Amino acid sequence: MGRISGRFARVEPRRRVRDLVRGLLSDLPRKNCWSIAEWAGEASPDGMQHLLGRAKWDADAVRDDVREYVLEHLHDPEAVLVVDETGDVKKGTHTVGVQRQYTGTAGRIENSQVAVYLVYAGLRGHAAVDRELYIPRSWTCDPDRCRAAGLSEDTIFATKPKLATRMIGRFLDAGHRVSWVAGDEVYGRNPTLRSALEKRKVSYVLAVACSAEVTTGAGKFRADLLAAKVPRRAWQKLSAGAGAKGHRFYDWAVIDLDEARPGSHRLLIRRNCTTGELAYYRCFSPTPVPLATLIHVAGSRWRVEETFQTGKGLAGLDEHQVRRFASWSRWVTLAMLAHAFLVVVRADEHTRHPAPDGLIPLTCNEIQRLFTTFVVRPVHDVAHRLRWSAWRRRHQARAQASHYHRQAANQT
Repeated sequence: MGRISGRFARVEPRRRVRDLVRGLLSDLPRKNCWSIAEWAGEASPDGMQHLLGRAKWDADAVRDDVREYVLEHLHDPEAVLVVDETGDVKKGTHTVGVQRQYTGTAGRIENSQVAVYLVYAGLRGHAAVDRELYIPRSWTCDPDRCRAAGLSEDTIFATKPKLATRMIGRFLDAGHRVSWVAGDEVYGRNPTLRSALEKRKVSYVLAVACSAEVTTGAGKFRADLLAAKVPRRAWQKLSAGAGAKGHRFYDWAVIDLDEARPGSHRLLIRRNCTTGELAYYRCFSPTPVPLATLIHVAGSRWRVEETFQTGKGLAGLDEHQVRRFASWSRWVTLAMLAHAFLVVVRADEHTRHPAPDGLIPLTCNEIQRLFTTFVVRPVHDVAHRLRWSAWRRRHQARAQASHYHRQAANQT
């Protein structure tokens, strides 16, 4: 918290943001302004809501602090930047960026809000270092709706690959260097993102669809047709990295591409050893690299799923109940900080205190349990609980009266 304290001009928001982050790290079953305010001992959620909505502080500056914190503790010369989006299912139409759209969280089209994240994945751990909210065209074409949600009236539509390019550019412009970028098909099929990375001499392994066309010395082919031509002896069984149940072995093959642009361009093909299912990746590096390096980067892409899982499950990344853009930016940035704290503690513990025989190393889940038990568990008396019970019931009574009043007005 000392790292970000300079972003707050007064002591009151500094204390409140500390309580909010501690609340995000707590074992509350549901984390929002109401539950965290009660947990922190405040009389109402007004202070937490003010911190997220109206208090004067720069969420982007805190985001930069989170990035520097992660890089300082998790720095790895072989780290990979992984870009991916995740969705949060929402009700209504007023929450910024919400519309009916596909979200992997639900596995179907739902009324949801989607954000793109940039995750730093190194040997010591992985954590999100940047975020951008995806604003659909249905919003950017409606200035009044944008204004109501705290967006600029001239907000311009940006695709998810464009948001990814913006975040990667911020990372590099801050003076940091990374050798590789990984992403799924949404980003692999975008030539503008690939060109931007090649221009900066940043290598990438980006997934593409089976229908993606690539150029070889023999001409232009679909990726799946090229895979069918790979001879049996060209496949190699190699691990894409260790998982929870052991190493993840696949069959791999690589084909050199014939591109006019400088650098080494290749098509990497992954085959499931059991089902035979194929996956395809467009790869670029300024100079040729071994197949094992491409496989390592391709395997690193799954770190982003682990980051989303722990960020949501342990730090409330998806539990915000806010409508305006500024509040969203502040909540997810503080959730990123809370998650990064767990990842850094885990990395340091693994380095300083290796687990004895018979125990697995400390996980983020276990660190959160210990931290909550010994450090941040507040104790409140019965009077505090009763005051909050009365506050909730009073608020619900006002909401109920408002709904009945609106219904009666519509009927007349």
